[in-house]
Amino acid sequence: MELLPNPYRNGECFFCGPANPVGLKLSFYREGTEPEELVCKWFPSHLYKSFGKILHGGIQSGLFDEIMGWTTLHLTRQMGVTSSINVEFIKPLYVEQDIEVRCRIASREGSRINLASEIRNSRGEICSRATGTYVLMDPERFKSATKEE
Repeated sequence: MELLPNPYRNGECFFCGPANPVGLKLSFYREGTEPEELVCKWFPSHLYKSFGKILHGGIQSGLFDEIMGWTTLHLTRQMGVTSSINVEFIKPLYVEQDIEVRCRIASREGSRINLASEIRNSRGEICSRATGTYVLMDPERFKSATKEE
C-alpha cells in the first residue's frame, strides 16, 4: 500500500489534519486492487463511543465522508465536494479495536463521482457501508468556496 500525501495545507482538518490537537489524524493509503481503492486503518478509543462500546454513528458517517473526499481527489486528481452520502449501519462496530475503512469509485457521470465504501471490524466483517456522490470543482472555484472569512 502507498501512503498518500495530505493535500490540506493548514493541517487543521478534524479527520486528517496532523495539526488539529483534538483531531483523529487519519492516514490514507492507495491499494493496488481492481477497482483501485483507498484504505484507512484506525483504532478508535473509548472517547468515540455511543451506547455501550459502539462507535458513534456520526463518527462512522464522518469517516465515510473523509475517505470519499480523499478517494475523489486521489483517483480523479481533482477536488470534489460532498453532494450526498447514504449510510447503512449493518451490525454494531465497537471502539477499542482496529477498524478498516475502504472506498472506491463506483461510477462517474460527468462531474459527479459516485462512490462505495465500507467499514470493517477487526475480524474483517462489514459493519457499515455507504454510498456517496461528490461533485468535481475546478481549482479556482474550490479555492473561492473554501476560503476562510
